[in-house]
Order: sequence, then structure tokens, then C-alpha cells
Amino acid sequence: MTTSALIERLGLKTFNEQGDKEIRGVYISDMVSDIIGIKEGNLLVTLQTHKNLIAAANLVDVAAVVYARGKVPPDDVVALANRAKIRLLGYDQDTWTLAKSLFELGVR
Repeated sequence: MTTSALIERLGLKTFNEQGDKEIRGVYISDMVSDIIGIKEGNLLVTLQTHKNLIAAANLVDVAAVVYARGKVPPDDVVALANRAKIRLLGYDQDTWTLAKSLFELGVR
């Protein structure tokens, strides 16, 4: 599934416009040190909205970052994500509900 298809199917908010990417898996974590070890093309689900998360996500070339529970990244984080070409998305419900929805869509 692509990031654009996921946005449409789950009604995700978009905080920036970046190219469409194929989602190869999902990783859920709020610890920046965990992110550095994930696979390229994974969708990163988190509650963290700080710059360090974008720097770590850039190292592993994530498909996109999804902020759960209605979290909104600050403008400086969006600007950094734009420079790194990382799409930032938002989901109003909790992480568990998002994880279930991703699983039901076959995104694992």
C-alpha cells in the first residue's frame, strides 16, 4: 500500500506534502533510539513531535511518520521533515486503534 492510499482509506491528516511512498511495514515507538534500527520503508507511528524523531526517521528512510492521538508537529519539525522529504501524517484516535486499522488493511 502507498502512503496516498493509506491517507485516503484512514482519513489521515497531512501536515506536509511529500512524494508518495510504498509502505513496507509498520513500526510503533516513542523512543528515538528504537527508530534507528527499523527497516527502510516502514511507517513510523508515534506520539513524539520533536526534531530528534525526524532526524532518526531520516536515517532509516521511513515511508512516513504518523502522529497518533491528535498530536500536531510544530512548524520547525514540519520544516525539517520537508528538507528530509518525510511525509508527516496525523490520526485523531489512539495508537492501538491505528494499529488495528493498519493490520486490517494488511499493512504489517
